[in-house]
Amino acid sequence: MNFNEFVIALPKIKNIPLPAEASQLKMVPSYRQDLVKQQGDKIKNARQSAVLALFYPDLEAQTKLILILRKTYKGVHSGQVGFPGGKVEQEDLDLMHTALRETHEEVGVHPELVTVYKKLTQVYIPPSNFYVQPFIGLASQTPIFTKQDAEVEDLLEVYLRDLLCDSNLTSKKVKTSYGAEVEVPAFNLSNHLVWGATAMMLSEVKDLLKATL
Repeated sequence: MNFNEFVIALPKIKNIPLPAEASQLKMVPSYRQDLVKQQGDKIKNARQSAVLALFYPDLEAQTKLILILRKTYKGVHSGQVGFPGGKVEQEDLDLMHTALRETHEEVGVHPELVTVYKKLTQVYIPPSNFYVQPFIGLASQTPIFTKQDAEVEDLLEVYLRDLLCDSNLTSKKVKTSYGAEVEVPAFNLSNHLVWGATAMMLSEVKDLLKATL
């Protein structure tokens, strides 16, 4: 989609109710409810984090979204695709500040270059006991991305048209925390499968934009 058209349409999302769980549940794996139940009282003490769905123009004025491929490490999100973002730090003023700070650290886009348009629906992540607060933001100029080598393996520049295209919905086999292998819903974007909490958030972004564009 042409970026100028996207910029004109995007402000309309401010007045559209969030699709929330109606969107998120489209991308929920079959075992999610079991994982949530296993957390029990831990959920009450879940840590807070925030991420940014950042849209921007490429050099041909086409609208894109930046995602990151995380490094392989000893952790539950090793090697997964996600939004730039991370956990709340003591110096953060609020969750939006967290999302902007982490985006700057992970992909090099300064907060002053980003306009945040909407706060989305929180998602709980059972394996890491985090509540994630997503935001939709816009950079009006083509960013010069600089990835954080310590945490980010690669940057994935996704065309908006690919996110909105239903033919890019697929599934992936993953192992659960209790050892079983199950099929989970996923997006096929930039030759990577995006599933789990990131897919849930992407689904809300997709439905919100489809109601706007």
